[in-house]
Amino acid sequence: MEIAFVLTLLVAALVLFSTEKVSVDIITLLLLIALIVGKTLTPKEAFAGFSSDILIILGSIFIISGAMQETGLLDQLGEWAFRLVRASENKLLITTMSLTAGLSSFMNNTTATALMLPPVSAMAKKAGVPSSKVLMPLAFASILGGTCTLIGTSTNVAVSGYIASIDHLAPVGMFEITPIGLLVCFFGFAYMMFLGKRWLPANQSSDQVEAFGLRPYVTEISILPNSPIVGQTVGDSDLSILNFRVIKVRRNGGELRPDAKLVFEENDIILVEGRIENLRKVKVIEGIELLPERKWTTRDFETEDMRLAETVILPRSEVIGKTLRQTDFRTRYSLAVIAIYRKGKPISNALADTVLRTGDTLLVQGSDKRIQVLHDGEDFALLEKHTVAPLRARTGIAVLAAFLAAIVGSGFDILPLSVCFLSAAVFSVLIKAISVERAYAFVDWRLLILIGGMTAFGTAMDNSGAADFLASLITTHLAPLGTMGILGGFMVLTVILTQPMSNAAAALVVLPVAVAAAQELGANPRTFAIAIMLSASISFIAPFEPSCILVYGPGKYKFSDFIRIGGGLTLVSILVLW
Repeated sequence: MEIAFVLTLLVAALVLFSTEKVSVDIITLLLLIALIVGKTLTPKEAFAGFSSDILIILGSIFIISGAMQETGLLDQLGEWAFRLVRASENKLLITTMSLTAGLSSFMNNTTATALMLPPVSAMAKKAGVPSSKVLMPLAFASILGGTCTLIGTSTNVAVSGYIASIDHLAPVGMFEITPIGLLVCFFGFAYMMFLGKRWLPANQSSDQVEAFGLRPYVTEISILPNSPIVGQTVGDSDLSILNFRVIKVRRNGGELRPDAKLVFEENDIILVEGRIENLRKVKVIEGIELLPERKWTTRDFETEDMRLAETVILPRSEVIGKTLRQTDFRTRYSLAVIAIYRKGKPISNALADTVLRTGDTLLVQGSDKRIQVLHDGEDFALLEKHTVAPLRARTGIAVLAAFLAAIVGSGFDILPLSVCFLSAAVFSVLIKAISVERAYAFVDWRLLILIGGMTAFGTAMDNSGAADFLASLITTHLAPLGTMGILGGFMVLTVILTQPMSNAAAALVVLPVAVAAAQELGANPRTFAIAIMLSASISFIAPFEPSCILVYGPGKYKFSDFIRIGGGLTLVSILVLW
């Protein structure tokens, strides 16, 4: 009954993780509560994962990465590297993948992707290369780079902690997996350069209006004399109530920016976006005249002091899970959202009530100054004109030196890993490379809760006998394939589970079973554990990885693009590891 209870919770977790309707940290905490109530775990066992030095290591790395970002060091490194790139797709591709993989070897792959996304997009545009030709390789390289060091991904650190909790097994060393990681990167890069790039779509439109599917929703209207709209402001007009966005106002031969407080006058010519059939229904009541349709372009949306720009919502953005109306986006940023591009499809209607998600690409309209303010925060990444953050050279170099010292200190066992990286994080705050408030903001608390909770779930798998039960089931069915065949089966299972679950969660679920199977076979459980750890980081089949989600919209990819290109890369990576 206890085995059935734990496995039922596992299935429930898989379903909840895949639907994304409930936050992963809340799902994890609900699992822990259920395990305590069901007496599978004691409170001490359930919360032991939250007292692990694993969380200290991960939190410290988030802060150090944030400090290097705040000082402008990472921006400058990317700028210097891309200065060497000429107008060549191959040079841009290999530079992008190499630099991204290098960064990702020592920081979270989502952070590395977010940092590289603006400069890579800018360089692709400058070189005349469709961004879709480089953004998917960018995301894949960030994932591949995570296989090179212990701190390359949170999954590596979490698995190392689990291995250390098993009797007579040593944790994973800082550079222990580097040789195999470099091998995976080499074959992954070769696959993308010789095969993958041939299948990458050339999703490049010279016009943003066309790319975001706006043309059918844009029209020009004239305000007739005695119209009830005369005297109304843009923000509170009947047009706004009808969910129309005012793009431009022409008056007396000049063009006006459609600020929320701008008052409409008779004979104004207004460019609006929304459902045209709604205008046809109310044109008599509202006293408006629909002007002849024509082919709209980006130029029609811009004035001397107002332009269009594309920006991507980053994983730690405050707007995630909220609508534009709830965030009061237009007032807060003095920008208008014209359209949203999400997972291969443009969204142009009911924008105000669309719940925003990580990786959504927003087409915004406003002044250069306001667009730059949007980019300077941590919520959005601007894709078009990449502005390098001012470099605080001495502070940035000091942070980098502290980070390298932490790597060397932990690599040579001078001090424990957690102490080395915590010291570097505290040092970064003390020298004011990053404020305390910003340091806390850079920490991915949901990920820490997920890892702490799923570590306890692994304990529940052991306590209940579910791990041994599944291990016996798998080894029995795969026995004809031998030890290597069984190991390969666990690796494939891990890759499959990373689709509905996060990489760390998938690895921590499979680990107890794989270790039990290794012990039953008389094989080295540490070998099985490291294979599972690396397998959790080589799944490119679908765009569920945060890194892939970030490039999904900007690259205008389709789901099938990831299956076609990422499927082959996943197969190559598994074979190299196996």
